[in-house]
Amino acid sequence: MKGVVLAGGTGSRLSPLTRVTNKHLLPVYDKPMIYYPLQTLVQAGIEDIVIVTGGHSAGDFLRLLRNGKDFGLRQLNFAYQEGEDGIADALRLAEPFVRGDKVCVVLGDNIIEGSIVEAKKRFDAQEQGAKILLKEVPDPERFGVPVFDKGKIVRIEEKPRTPASPYAVIGIYFYDATVFSRIQELKPSGRQEYEITDVNNSYLADGHLTHEILDGWWTDAGTFESLWRASKLVRELRENVLHDEPVLAAKGEQPA
Repeated sequence: MKGVVLAGGTGSRLSPLTRVTNKHLLPVYDKPMIYYPLQTLVQAGIEDIVIVTGGHSAGDFLRLLRNGKDFGLRQLNFAYQEGEDGIADALRLAEPFVRGDKVCVVLGDNIIEGSIVEAKKRFDAQEQGAKILLKEVPDPERFGVPVFDKGKIVRIEEKPRTPASPYAVIGIYFYDATVFSRIQELKPSGRQEYEITDVNNSYLADGHLTHEILDGWWTDAGTFESLWRASKLVRELRENVLHDEPVLAAKGEQPA
């Protein structure tokens, strides 16, 4: 399985911070934001990764990440998105890299507490289609929102004014190789973007979309409030790990 980190966009909701750098290079506690989605993929055993970025700070990703040595990788790949035509358009640029494999796509501002290892295993066993991850949030209107009927998703609504459920489709997606032909068939939304929600609804219409709820906390970091929250959550997680280490050592065990 290949991995794709989408790290383009203007980051306008974080202006003026993003006037001088890409949003995904901003710090979340003690690391650049881009480190977290990369670590999510690597921890799941995905080591063939491409980062799709754009704008005036694209070269900074190469200077920061180099060939991925800090993540135990032999090589990182990069693609450049010209313009701002949406998440699905950015994913389209990864097609030559993916080359017919399954793919895990992570938005560059998504940070999770746990891992996607088990979700990846279940998608590996899924012969075709896509898998999305959900999380209950206090503000689902900021995201794609699943509409349920008898426990099954019947459609996904993009940023609805009145959300039909408290769940958000978080920015971690698993796709088979048909995702790129589906993107080719998309039409721009009312926002004049190629929406990843339309890709997910395409799989849903074919009966090939599965979903599961992510364990542990999740946050994006695309607004000032969520960026602050992400740093707070990461700091608390690090403190808990440090607090637990002496207990583990006393039992003669090694910290994970």
